[in-house]
Amino acid sequence: MASERLYHSSRLAPSHDGGSDTGHKTEIIRICDLHKTYKMGDIEVNALRGINVTILRSEFVAVMGASGSGKSTIMNIVGCLDRPTRGAYFLEGQDVSALSSDEWAHIRNRKIGFVFQGFNLLHRTSAVENVELPMMYNGFLSKERRQRALEVLQLVGLAERAHHLPNQLSGGQQQRVAIARALVNRPSLILADEPTGNLDTKTSVEIMELFQNLNDTEGITIVLVTHEPDIAEYAKRQIVFRDGLIISDNREN
Repeated sequence: MASERLYHSSRLAPSHDGGSDTGHKTEIIRICDLHKTYKMGDIEVNALRGINVTILRSEFVAVMGASGSGKSTIMNIVGCLDRPTRGAYFLEGQDVSALSSDEWAHIRNRKIGFVFQGFNLLHRTSAVENVELPMMYNGFLSKERRQRALEVLQLVGLAERAHHLPNQLSGGQQQRVAIARALVNRPSLILADEPTGNLDTKTSVEIMELFQNLNDTEGITIVLVTHEPDIAEYAKRQIVFRDGLIISDNREN
């Protein structure tokens, strides 16, 4: 498929442990006895209480739970935005839970693509320039950045809007730009935090179908946080948190 060539063909593609053999999926995330405790004055809040979970390459996972369940805390740790109090977090076989802040920044830029509820686009910058931004920190030349950014905009169905500003795009189109930006460095993992929270029902369906297509045809690993059961159904696996613990973990047969 054309889209498959777009994502995998160029020299920007990352090297993955275990290669791209979908018949034998390797671990991308392994979390072992993970705890996170916050101190609020004299009070300790146990946000995570001994989490154990493994996510394989090319999985599409929805993380669910009510406010205060621990789902946002686990996503912050997986995204190298927060440190566990104890326990280990392995990303592609590397224990990243105790790395330095600079090492985390490198991992976030190279291995993790983020998609947020609020799009987080630069308003005076075109779609293609927004998509180019993560590549600017990797030393790629302007021509290389532009070519790659246009490729991923085509991948998310927005090539014809490449030179539009965010205020010239609909909410769904802005989220597609954000998804393209998350993909541009060919990360190992996409983390999507309530990506349909600011969208209407029809547009939410379109964005979730895009995530499904990226997972099915490109083999992109996606971990999505949502509190909406109908959005979680688009994923092939649903992990539900309550009171800092995993209470259910269901995969499609």
